[in-house]
Amino acid sequence: MGQIFSSFFAALSQAGDARFRNVLFIGIALTIGLLVLVTLGTIWILNFLLPETVSLPLIGEITWLNEVLSGASLLVILGMSVFLMIPVASAFTGIFLERIADAVEAKHYPGLPAATPVPLLDTMRDTFGFLALMIGVNLLALILYVIFAPFALFIFWVVNGFLLGREYFQLVAMRRIGRAGAKQARSRHAFTIWVAGTLMAIPLTIPILNLVIPIMGVATFTHLYHRLEDA
Repeated sequence: MGQIFSSFFAALSQAGDARFRNVLFIGIALTIGLLVLVTLGTIWILNFLLPETVSLPLIGEITWLNEVLSGASLLVILGMSVFLMIPVASAFTGIFLERIADAVEAKHYPGLPAATPVPLLDTMRDTFGFLALMIGVNLLALILYVIFAPFALFIFWVVNGFLLGREYFQLVAMRRIGRAGAKQARSRHAFTIWVAGTLMAIPLTIPILNLVIPIMGVATFTHLYHRLEDA
């Protein structure tokens, strides 16, 4: 646990770094933009499907339903972010991995040789492969959410923590020791990676805070990789 928290606070301490901050702001802007697009698309579909007026017994015609939906767009964005941020965090690793990891290593591990860049095609293949796995596992986990409803949020964190930790550590480690080496390292540190992923999944379900977590996650797992493998 100590290595996990020290990795996170080391990542957090670099938030003011110019290179780090630029990527952080870009990531936040893209995340907000994605959530807004999804929300606007949802509202457009609802407006298309719902009639302009609805008649209810004892109340009469309601003509303000569409206005209420439009006015509630902020709440919709916040609500959607709770469910969308897990796959968003997965997808964004492939976009920002190299820039964030390079910034972290340049400041905290300056003696390292240059990392071997992971080919973009390989990165995107792994990213979307993990994303598909995440969606599939969560669809199967819906059964557990229903059966163990009081513990659904905890199950959600644990399941997605395992998947996020697996993905983030794998992609970070591949830059240094290749795909096969990353898989071996992931096996050696499986429990620590799972705990770190779960601690990342928890704030991803908190609106506003979850905007910065995908980028901070890359930095944290970069530190965690070096602390685990260089120990």
